[in-house]
Amino acid sequence: MGELKRRFRKVLETIDQTLDGPLDVSALADVAAYSKFHFQRQFSAFFGLAVADYRRLLRLKRAGQQLAFRAELPVTEIAFDAGYENLESFSRAFKRVFGQSPTTFRSTPDWSVWLETYDPLLDLKGQFMSDQHLDVTAVRIVDFPETPVAVLEHCGPPQEVPASVRRFIAWRKAYASPPSRSATFNILYDDPKTALPEDYRFAVCCAVTGPVKENAEGVVSASIPAGRCAVIRHAGPLDFAEEMIRALYRDWLPQSGEDLRDFPLFVQRLSFFPDVPEHEAQSDIFLPLK
Repeated sequence: MGELKRRFRKVLETIDQTLDGPLDVSALADVAAYSKFHFQRQFSAFFGLAVADYRRLLRLKRAGQQLAFRAELPVTEIAFDAGYENLESFSRAFKRVFGQSPTTFRSTPDWSVWLETYDPLLDLKGQFMSDQHLDVTAVRIVDFPETPVAVLEHCGPPQEVPASVRRFIAWRKAYASPPSRSATFNILYDDPKTALPEDYRFAVCCAVTGPVKENAEGVVSASIPAGRCAVIRHAGPLDFAEEMIRALYRDWLPQSGEDLRDFPLFVQRLSFFPDVPEHEAQSDIFLPLK
């Protein structure tokens, strides 16, 4: 299974990298080192859907993220980026998958249907993509400066995090603090795989230069304290960073002779999906040290 898993991980990476081009099943079969016929059957056996349907869902995922979090993008532009020739066909396809039209999803997204669609696919994809082995030589120790931040803390089920992120993005736009001008951080208080849903905590933040004014979104002033941190760069969605995070605790920390400081693990988001393809998103993972 190891070699087969490696080959299909490369297939998934290739699909991500070529999402905006035409589907070339023969080229993907070559990546998997299968004939075209066996490749399509094996892909369906692994993922429960045809490669064309998988790719269509990835395009619609990007479209949904753009609708929810990039209000400045016209719906027609999002439709064309998703590979549809006109808005009508895009709207039909989007509503068939998510139960909402693109314009309704943009105004009041139903994340429950979204998660029902993508969580199983994410779990399957993670079986191929998440086994990143930690290169301990790539871990650096840095002195992180105290950083004043505007923070919105999410408390509750992980499935509701997108709604909190959406509120935070609305605040950033209203107060002219886009990612291009102020660094973006996530504070990972809890592991979503192990925390009780009602106890799960997650914070989204951005660097600021002054106090945060009272606002309807619930964003408040805070700071990420100064201190030594181990840092490692992660490429791809944060959903697939858990193995790297566990390896920091399990492998790097015991070998390093370091001890942990009383502040949660946090992440600086350097580039974002859907602004860049998922596989090109980058984050620095910080483990606070004494």
